[in-house]
Amino acid sequence: MGRRHKGRPVDGIFLLDKPQGVSSNYVLQGVKRIYGAAKAGHTGALDPLATGMLPLTFGEATKFSQFLLNADKRYQTTAKLGIRTDSSDADGQVVATADIGEHVTRELIQSLLEEHFTGEIEQVPSMFSALKHNGQPLYKLARQGITVEVKRRQVTILNIEILDFRGDEIDLDIRCTKGTYIRSIVEDLGLYLGCGAHVKVLRRLDSGPYQAHSMITLEQLQKIAAPMTPDEPPESIQKRLDALLLAPWSAIEDTPLIELEAEQCARVLNGIVINLEIAPQPLVRIQEKDTGKFLGIGEITQEGQLVSRRLMSTNN
Repeated sequence: MGRRHKGRPVDGIFLLDKPQGVSSNYVLQGVKRIYGAAKAGHTGALDPLATGMLPLTFGEATKFSQFLLNADKRYQTTAKLGIRTDSSDADGQVVATADIGEHVTRELIQSLLEEHFTGEIEQVPSMFSALKHNGQPLYKLARQGITVEVKRRQVTILNIEILDFRGDEIDLDIRCTKGTYIRSIVEDLGLYLGCGAHVKVLRRLDSGPYQAHSMITLEQLQKIAAPMTPDEPPESIQKRLDALLLAPWSAIEDTPLIELEAEQCARVLNGIVINLEIAPQPLVRIQEKDTGKFLGIGEITQEGQLVSRRLMSTNN
């Protein structure tokens, strides 16, 4: 038997505008096939209902995906008032309905947002979240009718703004820290209003340093990947696709940069601690001075030493 083809080495970050109705893993596998990539991952799943920013990491960029998982996010959502669902979104089963009283006004909503959904807050993630209990995603347990206690978590709402209020729907723009569940915000807001609510529309616009204007849809990617002529070589298509990728370090481009001479780079790549005698830094980007080649990330200790933490492959 011949050796199984495992894909080509591709390194970089692709900003996908995820479509509605499919899982994050489904679109990840589709983009991975288009690129013919050997290794790929995503940086925080979006529910099938949700659309928008889904950074996909290829090859060596997967080593830095944690920084995007931990990054701040921005969402826009539409909350449907008067209806609660078991999943707190439009994909769930209706569990309760209620009239929307005349007391529900834009002014009341604004005051509730300021009082309960600004700054550091506590929320209980939905049973339909991807959090795990004893190794099982909560949403799988929920679909089996199994309920477990979900611990409250602290998150920070950096900004929450009403974009529109239409009587039974509220459009919100939300900037928040990692781990924030928009469904929980909408569910809790509905309870405060006394009528219940669920997420009708959810779209992620920003993730860390990446903003909505840089996203590419699956349809756009498929057009770019299509041969421009019947005899266009695969290498030409691959070059066109690779031009869409952001550098593996782009997720941490605001991190302080350390430039090293070639000899110092060789030592770092061999796991040797080097003395730089500079101020301590918990995280730095390491780059070769002459070539601009990105080597990885490290830490400057209290003693002014550079200790590598995560390095690019020496084969790159």
